[in-house]
Amino acid sequence: MSETITHNQMEHIHTEHVHRDDFGAKIGMWLFLFTELLLFGGLFLLYMAYRLQYSHEFHIGARELNIGIGTFNTIILLTSSMTMALSIAAMQRSRKGLSLFLLASTIALAFGFLVNKFFEWSAKFGHGLYPGSETLLGKPRGEYLFYGMYYAMTGLHAIHVIIGMIILTFMFVFIVRNSITSTNYIKLENSGLYWHLVDLIWIFLFPLFYLMR
Repeated sequence: MSETITHNQMEHIHTEHVHRDDFGAKIGMWLFLFTELLLFGGLFLLYMAYRLQYSHEFHIGARELNIGIGTFNTIILLTSSMTMALSIAAMQRSRKGLSLFLLASTIALAFGFLVNKFFEWSAKFGHGLYPGSETLLGKPRGEYLFYGMYYAMTGLHAIHVIIGMIILTFMFVFIVRNSITSTNYIKLENSGLYWHLVDLIWIFLFPLFYLMR
């Protein structure tokens, strides 16, 4: 009886330790996400200051962007956010295969987003609309600032998408190797939080640059 009690006590201590580790990991992730929000928040404030000062030029610049590609990329990221959430839910239900499929779908959607962004940027470069180009330097200051903010903010977001893909690829490997299971999925959950932040930032970028025409 005493051995059984001791064993139960050890299991209880181990469970409490795991819960404390998970709680600490979540707090750390939320703090990291807060710093990311501060970074983009500062850029959003700078954008709004320029937009108030050069409202007409910003509207002209927005009309040069492809709203179709912007809308398609928004749909892609919203779908990827859903597949990410479903992947976590599948892992919680011990459906490893489904979780892997949904996670792979999230990575594929992220890659699709980057491909669309590549073609969009390539078209702009082809028309000479990039920082430092003679075409852009010849435009009014407001339009130059619009494209400067556009490349800076969407470029920084694209870097976050790439980082997210790398993180999710590691999560895929961890699931395959059973480092992430139905009872130990905090890494996958935190990765999902990061990916949702990436999606959320785009939800703000899309109307600011594409819908203000």
